[in-house]
Amino acid sequence: MKKIELTEATKPLAEYVKEMDGQSMMIMYKGIALAALVPMDNTDYETVSLSTNPEFIALLQQSRARGRKEGGISTEEMRKRFAEDKDDSPKTP
Repeated sequence: MKKIELTEATKPLAEYVKEMDGQSMMIMYKGIALAALVPMDNTDYETVSLSTNPEFIALLQQSRARGRKEGGISTEEMRKRFAEDKDDSPKTP
């Protein structure tokens, strides 16, 4: 990951994007990360949008807390339930 101090970031944003070369670039201020330019190779707009949405993050935190408190369903149990639903679904002629 490339790092650049905010006070030294004087080029247009487009120039920094060109310099990324497939790596993330962190914008720092006195050693503290402020922002990042991240390649979008393996993601899409919706993923990035949700991952930074405070309401969605709060929903995930609530869900995780509930799972820790009440327990959850194992992957095996979920597969079993889906298989049962599939077996019970109406058959088309």
